Amino acid sequence: MRFLVTGGAGYIGSHLAWALLDRGHDVVIIDDLSTGVGALIPNDATFVHGDCADPKCLRAAYGPEPIDGVFHFAGSVVVPESVSDPIKYYFNNTTKTLELLRFLLDRGTRHFVFSSTAAVYGQPVTDQVTEDTPTEPINPYGRSKLMIEWILRDVAAAQGLHYLALRYFNVAGADPQLRTGQATPEATHLIKVATGAALGARDGLTIFGTDFPTPDGTGVRDYIHVSDLADLHVLAMDDLLAGGTSGVLNCGYGRGFSVREVIDTLKDVSGSDFPVHDGPRRAGDPAALIADPSRTRERFSWSPRHDDLTEIVESALAWEKAWLARTANGA
Repeated sequence: MRFLVTGGAGYIGSHLAWALLDRGHDVVIIDDLSTGVGALIPNDATFVHGDCADPKCLRAAYGPEPIDGVFHFAGSVVVPESVSDPIKYYFNNTTKTLELLRFLLDRGTRHFVFSSTAAVYGQPVTDQVTEDTPTEPINPYGRSKLMIEWILRDVAAAQGLHYLALRYFNVAGADPQLRTGQATPEATHLIKVATGAALGARDGLTIFGTDFPTPDGTGVRDYIHVSDLADLHVLAMDDLLAGGTSGVLNCGYGRGFSVREVIDTLKDVSGSDFPVHDGPRRAGDPAALIADPSRTRERFSWSPRHDDLTEIVESALAWEKAWLARTANGA
């Protein structure tokens, strides 16, 4: 089958591209490379350099052959930046998705997997959330994604779109074969920053918030390995193509680790006692956010392959080491 991946030069999108190619599918990637990295694009994928809301780029991506389904990753994803520049987030995430959907529906594409986020839950009363937990995002990033979920629901009801919105919790780790990983220089993900600190590429790291109402005062998150997340996207599209119903699904493991626990694990794995500084909370960060993935596991009969914090950290460290060596050599 032939699939379009927007943002396929990014961290999660490139992992999904490899997962599709590993299964024998044809992959077309659109990415403007504003945050994506060209070196992460698989050689066997067709690449169109441009904006996923630009009809000219979309026509080039479609070409003469049909697209069986679309995976939509392109967008802006940094929570603090969304607080300081909300217009950027509503434009890049919400408005551009509307333009993409308009084009896809005109071309007859009806199967759509959307990259959503646990940020739609905001600061839930309970740490572990189900898909039925009230959605009350506390930052423009979460609101921009929730708006798209509402749009998808309405379009599905009116125009026959079949979609699944996957609500990611904290994505981490790297492809076990080191074909791709987190390569964005400005990435703010904890494990990405910590691996750089462990390898001497960063001057330590800062914990943003040590006074949360959690066991050790630092934020608690549900970390899911990026390869397991890529597998979930493939399962989601397979399900839709087989007639599955539209909706939203949590993507996580159902247990959380604090920032300090993650840092301690990385120090153990790397053998590096890198500097760690305590800092103030960042705008828009909840104290704890953990998935209840029961619905996802049951719908897809899904058993994750990498549900282990040490494995996640080891794969991220291996990738960071390989990536730093690669970039040092000018690749």
